[in-house]
Amino acid sequence: MKTDFKHIFIEGDAHLPVLLLLHGTGGDEHDLVDLGQSLSPGSAILSVRGKVLENGMPRFFKRHAEGVFDLEDLAFRTNELADFISEAREAYSLSDKPIIALGYSNGANIAASLLLSRPETLDGAVLLRAMLPFEPASLPDLSQKSILLQTGLMDQIIPLAKAEALSDILKKAKATVQMNIKTAAHNLTQADFSDIKIWLQNIQEKV
Repeated sequence: MKTDFKHIFIEGDAHLPVLLLLHGTGGDEHDLVDLGQSLSPGSAILSVRGKVLENGMPRFFKRHAEGVFDLEDLAFRTNELADFISEAREAYSLSDKPIIALGYSNGANIAASLLLSRPETLDGAVLLRAMLPFEPASLPDLSQKSILLQTGLMDQIIPLAKAEALSDILKKAKATVQMNIKTAAHNLTQADFSDIKIWLQNIQEKV
């Protein structure tokens, strides 16, 4: 593939959506594989490692400070990842299969950026501890997309208002949005996993 990302691809059931796994800061392409397989048994897995290093920790795009993103780099990295996903569809014969992003923290933020700027890339998304990555100049048409937001009420990294801003923008773009506010911090909890599994099962029934 022309756009080279370190990644893992695991074949799955042709009748299930593909899970695109996007790790948080300091993670890699291995981090979410077990989680993805437990949440959607049988789904093909495409798990990608971010190319940016921050103090040796992989990320999907640069930032100036916590919660303050380098918007020029975000735009570049979003397009780069979208191009890779398009190439992966061809390379792994996924062109006719829905791709659902499952992103955590930094990975969820670039998934949100994909939805807002390259919406053709994804058919839906599970955004775990995400915030609005940028203010879009115009809204995409997300009327065919289903999105789950899992937000922590006590999250010290992603304030509730920033998560709600993302939900509001996605709804304005006509996406079907389910936002669950959990009694949790930035880390994921068992309650998050239960919500995600139910949501994915509902999505699979519609495919």
